[in-house]
Amino acid sequence: MLEDKNQKRTSLSELGEFGLINHLTKHFQINQKSTLKAIGDDAAVLDFSKNKVLISTDLLIEGVHFDLSYMPLKHLGYKAVVANISDICAMNGVPTQITISIAVSNRFPLEALEELFEGFTLAANRYQVDVIGGDTTSSQKGLIISITAIGEAKFEDIVYRNGANETDLLVVSGDLGAAYMGLQVLEREKQVFQVNPNNQPVLDDYTYLIERQLKPEARNDIKELLEKLEIKPTSMIDISDGLSSEILHLCKQSNVGCHLYEEKIPIDPQLINVCEEFNIDSTTIALNGGEDYELLFTIKMTDFEKIKHNPNFTVIGHMVAESEGAHLITRANTQITLKARGWNAIES
Repeated sequence: MLEDKNQKRTSLSELGEFGLINHLTKHFQINQKSTLKAIGDDAAVLDFSKNKVLISTDLLIEGVHFDLSYMPLKHLGYKAVVANISDICAMNGVPTQITISIAVSNRFPLEALEELFEGFTLAANRYQVDVIGGDTTSSQKGLIISITAIGEAKFEDIVYRNGANETDLLVVSGDLGAAYMGLQVLEREKQVFQVNPNNQPVLDDYTYLIERQLKPEARNDIKELLEKLEIKPTSMIDISDGLSSEILHLCKQSNVGCHLYEEKIPIDPQLINVCEEFNIDSTTIALNGGEDYELLFTIKMTDFEKIKHNPNFTVIGHMVAESEGAHLITRANTQITLKARGWNAIES
């Protein structure tokens, strides 16, 4: 994509830093009443009145977190925003603003950054968040993206990781594992292409999995769904690093154990088919895959009747005493100790 000789290439040096910022941010709109001043001054000005402010930030590095050989820049911009908004949703908050900072090498022309910012803009509009600032600088090697998400919530609505109790039910939104298998499909097609560039990938059978990898969505609908059910989670986390890792985070923070039931884990039929094709166990993928950006939370056992028939949620287990540990209960009714085998941000 970036090496297309027929594609127009405008050097970033032609605009300069402030010209580049003005050019790339001109399409951002203001959606939130809490945004008094966004881009254009030394600092943004926000007013959240009586609500509490939630802040989360992530760093994405080319070659570590994304591969531009199959990740379109527009999709990358969208996904980068979604990943941060998901953290606000995991606190039972409402995302309201983001800042975007990028470091970029001279191999990227203006047109490439326009595509990246098109993705940022699309996500900002989709989730009604305001882009209120950021920074641009040069990079010696590749593309680096840093996004900070800001949200708001009433103090009594905020949900932490440390509130789970021994008898609470473990619940998850959506289905799990699809994003990881989408990545495996893309990696396989990349290797095929490297061997034979004339071999065009056929991806029709993997549409859902690839979309879950390239264009995930944050579950900003869950807060309202739970409020209508009159349920407040006792603990919550988003699934970015894999189900097993996130369960263990809740267990550690809440000083409890967990029984997770294999037969209850929600898996899309396309994932099962592709796992058979790759000769990989679908439960293993659902446990360790990551990047699903679904929400994992615990609720009081007395709330079971409210949630049991809701198609948005699946009860996948329950919390137990810390001394019992965290286990997967297999379909054969054997216990396997849960281990964090998902994404590790500091592995080389």
